[in-house]
Amino acid sequence: MATNSLQRLKRNDALAGYGFMTPALIVFLVFLFLPIFFAIFVSFTNWNGITPFRQEGAYEFVGFENYYNLLIKRGIRQKDFYNSLKNTVYYALGVVPFQTLFALMLAVLVNQKWLRGKGIFRTAFYFPSVSSSVVISLIFMWLFGKGGIVNIGLSALIPVYEPITWLDDSRGIIHELLGLFGITRATAGDWVNIRLATLTLWEWISGPSITLLLIMILNTWTTIGSLMIIYLAALQDIPEQMHEAAMIDGANRWQVFLKITVPMLTPATFFVVTLGLISTLQVFDQIFVITSGGPAKTTMTIAYGVYQSGFRNSDMGLAAASALVLFVIIFVLTLVQRRFVKESLYS
Repeated sequence: MATNSLQRLKRNDALAGYGFMTPALIVFLVFLFLPIFFAIFVSFTNWNGITPFRQEGAYEFVGFENYYNLLIKRGIRQKDFYNSLKNTVYYALGVVPFQTLFALMLAVLVNQKWLRGKGIFRTAFYFPSVSSSVVISLIFMWLFGKGGIVNIGLSALIPVYEPITWLDDSRGIIHELLGLFGITRATAGDWVNIRLATLTLWEWISGPSITLLLIMILNTWTTIGSLMIIYLAALQDIPEQMHEAAMIDGANRWQVFLKITVPMLTPATFFVVTLGLISTLQVFDQIFVITSGGPAKTTMTIAYGVYQSGFRNSDMGLAAASALVLFVIIFVLTLVQRRFVKESLYS
């Protein structure tokens, strides 16, 4: 009898748990899993995104043709994709390390006991993260326009300065740095003309354009506030006794920070870097508002390419294929990063 009562109690608890989970599961099913499965199906079709999907003849099943055109078949689609992949990689490599470093520095700063007015500083640093990215992008355009505040200020400070079209400059940063040493496409040698996935090696090593670099700075500034909050919570979770014990043993503040604080922040760093990778690999709104992929497609990213294929070129099948390739890239990078974090935690 007691056994039956215990089993009945466990069954009732399980039913109650599933009952509480049901609303969340329905939301996930309707707004997450079904769209994912639909996107996978659309990527195997030539649907234009305009004709009602249930209408007869709205689409044809084309198999892996969209993926073939995107990744293998030489042409404008493949070149645009790999160009956007190059820009996205440079964007992520430039933004993620700096936003992580600056977020950690700000978190350490506002966590100091001697700092007065902590609430003011925390609010000021966090404010850009909760502001509209579109509004901030428009302000950024006003600042860095050819007749903007930045050029006016530099002209006042440097009489020989000529205003630069910051937001319409397709020159690659690495190309410009190489040019300082006399290395150009004409002098570098024949190896720079070797093509890898449609683009030449010289195009692959261009680096971010000057315009993309400014957008990277904008994104770094607007995201460090929210990442600072994550680091701040992690810092306050570290027992103060560990720091005090290290100081008693003769460690200075820098050694305490490197040997105790930073290793204890490893899980938070993994979370921060993961968020950074996902957001930078999916960057869209700043690109859409400021440059629309220009100049010369040097700011076109994969996410913007998805929008362009689906809503401008009415090729929703290619857009879905691009989005799924981006998902695979993000998923693989997250797994790789997770592996490195685990090794650092248990080494």
